[in-house]
Amino acid sequence: MFERVLLAIDGTPAGEVAVSFATALAHEHRASVHVVHANIVLLGSGCRRRDQRAVPRVLGGALAQLRAGGVDASGEHFRATIFDVGTRIARSAEHFGADAVLLGSHRRRRLARLASDGIRERVARATTLPVITAPPPLRVGGRRGSAAAIRRLAGDGAPAGSTR
Repeated sequence: MFERVLLAIDGTPAGEVAVSFATALAHEHRASVHVVHANIVLLGSGCRRRDQRAVPRVLGGALAQLRAGGVDASGEHFRATIFDVGTRIARSAEHFGADAVLLGSHRRRRLARLASDGIRERVARATTLPVITAPPPLRVGGRRGSAAAIRRLAGDGAPAGSTR
């Protein structure tokens, strides 16, 4: 079904999960993967979200993981503003001849969702290709009961809520 997949990563845990997801997807469909990393320029300051020296590490790590998994992988990075990053990702997919675009998910909640940059939506508007969202990174615990949950996972043996 998919022979060529474009994977857009951002250097966060969501991007790391997306690399694992892309590896599995590529194996399932015998597909090649082209990885793109957009270093987003913050408007008004001229600064970038990620130090330029870290970009090769993020991209190289993703490519190394894909290749170690036996996937034919290539990659590129570019600078973009938040307003044109979706278009740039879509354009890279077109140049690569991708059958689908794969993105990681941060699964922002409540107010953070309103303040998020909506990359997935921007990419979906800029391309006719299917946009696949990898599952978000697993969160262990929360505000309530996290200590008890961690003890259970660690095999403490004490029932939740008991003290020793």
